Amino acid sequence: MNVFRDLVRVAMVGLLARKVRTLLLLLGPMIGVAAIIAAVGLTDSAKGDLKAKVAELGTNLVEASASSSFGGQNPTLPRDVVERAMTVTSVRSVAPIVELSNIIVTPYEEAREKYETVPIPVVGADENLPVVLEVPMVSGRWINSFDEGSNARSAVIGVGLAREFGVLPEELRTIDVGGFDYTVVGILDSVLLEPGFDTAVFISFASAENDFLDDDVLPNKIYARVDPSRVDETADALTTAIGLGGPDEVKTDVKSEALELAAQSDRQLQLIVVSMGLLAIIVGGLGIANVMSISVIQRSSEIGIRRALGHTRKIIAVQFLLEAIVVGVIGGICGVLLGMLAIFVGASIAGWVFVMAPWLAPAGVVLAITISVMAGLYPARRAARLEPLETLRLG
Repeated sequence: MNVFRDLVRVAMVGLLARKVRTLLLLLGPMIGVAAIIAAVGLTDSAKGDLKAKVAELGTNLVEASASSSFGGQNPTLPRDVVERAMTVTSVRSVAPIVELSNIIVTPYEEAREKYETVPIPVVGADENLPVVLEVPMVSGRWINSFDEGSNARSAVIGVGLAREFGVLPEELRTIDVGGFDYTVVGILDSVLLEPGFDTAVFISFASAENDFLDDDVLPNKIYARVDPSRVDETADALTTAIGLGGPDEVKTDVKSEALELAAQSDRQLQLIVVSMGLLAIIVGGLGIANVMSISVIQRSSEIGIRRALGHTRKIIAVQFLLEAIVVGVIGGICGVLLGMLAIFVGASIAGWVFVMAPWLAPAGVVLAITISVMAGLYPARRAARLEPLETLRLG
């Protein structure tokens, strides 16, 4: 026990006596462990944020859209699509929309040239859409039965478009929609399950029919809230219920699957960054081996004196291995702390919840120690093989 305690003391003195060299030794495991911790932690934080959003928004929103229409270029759904969808017992609520095309939206006439090249989506919707999407209003109100019945040119815009147009909450403002002045009556909050709605303009079906369509307006898409335990089954049933074997083809999409795919892509990014972290820590291990090998030559006189005083080759080898272990422990702890700081900063900037698996910290330290010990084996063996007389030639 006394011998081991003396070896630890000698190893610590050897590291502290050469602070710059020790710092260079620490950089390898510290950077590698920090990269791995940060990669795993940040992607877990992002995934946790996505899971929280899915839990908040629900996994039971199904989109059904027209994929083709017999004899027409613009696919549409049947006029009674809502009634057909509600025949599916697991459907709770439905909201139809019609996506209009070739309509230029501008905040004022001078900006027309810009928005001719960057079109803004215009959507005809009914009063149930925010309820089905479960998205609140930032300000104002949604399109109601008065707008539908009176053909009033009222519009609701997405929160992203409100920022772009500089529309303030509760501000009385008109925008140009296809050459018609529409009054902005409300701003819809961000729709995470349908990001395109953040920059869209919503008008009533009556306004869409009177101002932009020569014929009766027909929806080309519906959103349905369904029984959470029967989502996939309901999506298949909606295809049959809406199409009824006719020429109209219908495709369905579960909207929460997009967020789940995003989480999977984050996992792929995590693997890439973890691989880079492993590469960094391996390169750091090679640096440890290189610096410690040079240290053996620089400390040859010390090794020779100790051998002459009776220290065995095993004791000399253990001393250098202990130095490598100390480098691994300190580098691993510093790397874990640096990685945790990176997770905290990244999660704070992105607005995520800080998530770090409990096994990451000990795993990072163990990995750093393992790499350091493996890197220190060759220098330790080389130091142990030095003879007292040979040290006179080296040092």
